[in-house]
Amino acid sequence: MTHSIQHRDRAYLRHPSEMPIHIHCEGQLGRSLRHLRDVSLGGLACRSEEPMVVGSEVSVEIPVGQRPFRARGAVVWCRHAHSCYELGIQFVMHEDAFAARMVEQLCYIERYRREVREREGRELDSTQAAVEWITKYAATFPHID
Repeated sequence: MTHSIQHRDRAYLRHPSEMPIHIHCEGQLGRSLRHLRDVSLGGLACRSEEPMVVGSEVSVEIPVGQRPFRARGAVVWCRHAHSCYELGIQFVMHEDAFAARMVEQLCYIERYRREVREREGRELDSTQAAVEWITKYAATFPHID
């Protein structure tokens, strides 16, 4: 479910997600809706219909919970992938990297909620899904030192 990548001599666990993400690039009008591909303590990767220039400063917003996750970052890679682009964004602030850990868990909880609805036909609210996910999976959630 997770895999490690090497970045600047440090290993980061990557966690997949399909959450929507809003990215605003300095000098661009409006915010573009993209889809989060994965989150780690180093940054995030997302899919976009448009490319972004490597080195661009961006503000990121992931709509999770009542308070969206917001962070500043920089585009560190952009590559064409099939019918879209994949972007790598590195967090600017060290504190954002730790906040991303909570976003990882929220992404998994939302995925769990969707899977329960599709597989079992049960509708869970966010709190119920969190309680069930924590009970079943929190102990095995990867630790990052």
